[in-house]
Amino acid sequence: MSPPAIIAPSILSADFGALGAACSDTIKHGANWLHIDIMDGHFVPNMTFGAPVVTKIRPHVERPKSSYGRGTFDCHMMIAEPKKWVKDFQKAGCDLYCFHYEAAISSTAAEDPAGQSEAKTSPKQMISFIHDNGMLAGIAIKPETPVDVLWDILENSSKVERPDMVLVMTVHPGFGGQKFMASELPKVKALRERYPDLNIEVDGGLSEGTIDQAAEAGANVIVAGSAVFGAKDPADVISKLRQAVESRRG
Repeated sequence: MSPPAIIAPSILSADFGALGAACSDTIKHGANWLHIDIMDGHFVPNMTFGAPVVTKIRPHVERPKSSYGRGTFDCHMMIAEPKKWVKDFQKAGCDLYCFHYEAAISSTAAEDPAGQSEAKTSPKQMISFIHDNGMLAGIAIKPETPVDVLWDILENSSKVERPDMVLVMTVHPGFGGQKFMASELPKVKALRERYPDLNIEVDGGLSEGTIDQAAEAGANVIVAGSAVFGAKDPADVISKLRQAVESRRG
């Protein structure tokens, strides 16, 4: 049986004027995780916020009592130098640090924001470094990246270098409110067929109107922004997203 449904509303769609309350309310409405989009204006053209904001909202949501538990801060790092920020986000309260494959193959091995390094990092080194810093590790791919780049990483004999989650983007990263790209679902299906126990996340354009397609493909971690934060009854939307996944677990 595939892993259980995890609903991770994206706080990019929350009320930033009352962000702490929005985060705690969303967990009370039944969300498992909070998806926190970090954008640096380099890897993607948009900018959001950094570790200080994560530090401020962390007290509003109880830390998970176990890996993947309720209250997990799922930080989606849409940044050009992901290794530089691992330690800062761990200190801020991140539980799952999800970097982009595309960034990891082109960034440095420097381990802090002010650091410099001639050496390059790699996806496997990133995953190991995240684990060494006490967090779960996720790896994300953009729509233009083929899923088979992940096979070698996922089938690595070293457990510390294997990710805890794969994120398949169903929009181009950088902006909220984009249209769901069903063209990316074959990647989800291929991942689920090869790795039945893997947590597979989808992010972008997820709503009551698109969840059935994503769930049918095998996604179990569902990121939804405006569909949850813009709803009259967020708890009802979260419940429906969860049911769509749970009814298709096999």
